Amino acid sequence: MNTPKKNLRHFAILSLLLLALTPVGARAEEPQPTVIDPGPPGGIPADAVVLFDGKDLSQFRGEKHPEPTWKLVNGIAESTPPGGIFSKEEFADCQVHVEWAEPLPVKGEGQGRGNSGVYLMGRYEIQVLDCYNNKTYPNGQCGAFYGNNAPLVNVCRKPAEWQSYDIVFHPPKRLADGKIKAGSFTVLQNGVLIQDDIPVMIEGTTASPLRGIVEKGPLYLQDHGNPVRFRRVWVRRLNPHAD
Repeated sequence: MNTPKKNLRHFAILSLLLLALTPVGARAEEPQPTVIDPGPPGGIPADAVVLFDGKDLSQFRGEKHPEPTWKLVNGIAESTPPGGIFSKEEFADCQVHVEWAEPLPVKGEGQGRGNSGVYLMGRYEIQVLDCYNNKTYPNGQCGAFYGNNAPLVNVCRKPAEWQSYDIVFHPPKRLADGKIKAGSFTVLQNGVLIQDDIPVMIEGTTASPLRGIVEKGPLYLQDHGNPVRFRRVWVRRLNPHAD
C-alpha cells in the first residue's frame, strides 16, 4: 500500500521527468524575432539607416562648415579639407557598415599614407590607413581601435581596391547603482575578424578630448588630409526602443 509520502515522491519524480522531456521553448512563451529583409547579398538591411548611398551627403554635416565640403563624383565621396563629416542622426548601440578605398598613386608613409578614421559617437576611432606594405605603430594601424588596441591581423587590400568595415559597437553605460559598464567593439575588415569584443572605457581615443558618459552620438568620418574615398555607409540601431 502506497503512503501519501510515497505518492508525493512519485509525483515529484514524474514531474521532473516530464519537465526534462519538454522542449525548452515550450516552457515559456517567448516573442518571435522581428523579421527583417536582409536585402540581396551585399545589400542593405531593411532596418538600416542609410547615411550614404552615392546620391548625396545630405545625411551629414560638415566639421567646420554647416554643409560637407567633400568631393562627390560618380557616387563616391572623397575626403577633402577642411574637416570631416558628422552624421546628422546620432546612435548608441549599433552595427555600422562602411566601405572605403585608399588613394592611388601612393604618397607618404606610416601615418601619412591614406589616413582617415571611422569614429563611433564622434569619439571612439577605428583607424583607416593604407597598411598594405606600410608599417606603423601597432595601435595606429588600419583596423586598430586607435591608440588602444591593435588589430588581430592585417587584412588590408591594395590601394584603390574597395575595403569594408562591419562594426558592432556598444558604448559605455552608467548603471542604476552609479557604476560604469564598459562598452565594446567587434570589428570585421573585409569579412575578417580583427577586433574581438574589445572593451571601450569612458575616455575616447587619444585623439579625442571628449570625456564622460553620453547616451548617443554621431558617426564621424575623418579628414586627415589624404584623399580617401567612401561609398556605402549605413547603420543599424541594435536597441531602437532605447535609442
